[in-house]
Amino acid sequence: MTASRCVTMVAVMSVAAVMVCESAYGQNAELYRKPGGAATRWSSFENASGVKGKGGMENKGAKGHPSDSIDVGQTKVLLDVKGCGVINRMWMTIMDRSPEMLRSLKIEMYWDGAKTPAVSAPFGDFFGVGLGRRVAFESALFTDPQGKSFNCLIPMAFRKGAKVTVTNEGSKRLSHIFYDIDYVLFEKHDTDVLYFHAYWRRENPTKLGEDFTILPKVKGNGRFLGTNVGVIACGDYGDCWWGEGEIKMYIDGDTNHPTLTGTGAEDYIGTGWGMDFFAHQYQGCLIADSAKKHYAFYRYHVPDALWFDSDCRVTMQQIGGNQKKKVIEMLKNGVPLKPISIDDNGKLIKLLEMNPVPNLEDASLPEAWTNFYRRDDWSATAYFYLDSPENGLPPIAPAAERIAGLKE
Repeated sequence: MTASRCVTMVAVMSVAAVMVCESAYGQNAELYRKPGGAATRWSSFENASGVKGKGGMENKGAKGHPSDSIDVGQTKVLLDVKGCGVINRMWMTIMDRSPEMLRSLKIEMYWDGAKTPAVSAPFGDFFGVGLGRRVAFESALFTDPQGKSFNCLIPMAFRKGAKVTVTNEGSKRLSHIFYDIDYVLFEKHDTDVLYFHAYWRRENPTKLGEDFTILPKVKGNGRFLGTNVGVIACGDYGDCWWGEGEIKMYIDGDTNHPTLTGTGAEDYIGTGWGMDFFAHQYQGCLIADSAKKHYAFYRYHVPDALWFDSDCRVTMQQIGGNQKKKVIEMLKNGVPLKPISIDDNGKLIKLLEMNPVPNLEDASLPEAWTNFYRRDDWSATAYFYLDSPENGLPPIAPAAERIAGLKE
């Protein structure tokens, strides 16, 4: 097997923590088979350019540059390499891991000399946990062994070069950032190798009756890899459940209606009847803080690949639910909501299909679980592959909007 064929299968097919090539030799054989022409490199402050034989030269080799600082407004280049290769692993840790710093730092990645970044997200959100909070976890794509570090295991291929930067857009100097980026250089990739992208956005609050957009429409040939989502539920709704909304994936020309539709937020991540903490390889809920009304969850489409040929857009409905009596009470108190359906012991009464749409206090409607449109604070990082190093998406929101309303 050629090195380029191996990287193709790594970047496009497996996309897992343990990268496997399509081979007659089997998964275990890959561990002891060396592809021709491969050169392993690490980038850190001890050898940022990854030059052969030039690591650890400062302070006569005695830990001369393990970390660096990032001043307010400063951009630190962590990797700037020319040539063809694939990033296999990133590890980073920072001294200040407050919600403000995790959202104020912006990580960006550029492939093949592109003018706009393929990856643009707040530092903390990119590494698998939303809302600027840290928790120990392990998934197939991201890990944090003790809640103090940031590991990414997503393969990221490039043909002509790769650049990774971190920018401090906050109001405080970051005194320490440590990192290493592990990559392999090859002669060339096959034509079907895709570029990795990530994009973050927030709506605070969302619009009543309008889906939250996880991934705005991107054009090209690619794969939606998954998302991690952060929700700060609005206190106006009390303890009402916020996660009745369905994931919707519009692919290859879908307009008003998607091809792929889920059944609820917790259903999308493989659980049911609400969310509590769990961290599995491809799905999990890392924050379920009912006191602060903070929830953060993820789903990675590794074993269930989600391909698209021309375009892709991903959204999540903003729907909550509670007993009808509670919903009527909120309506009378002016809470922004719109009833949409009633679950009468397994029979769904579709209020929006009735003409006219009945008043919820109509005595003919059963006293049962009632779903309704609501507004909350949603943010998400979308991960995807694309056949272009640029995605055409706008810059992410400035730091002030990213950190507004966060709590420790």
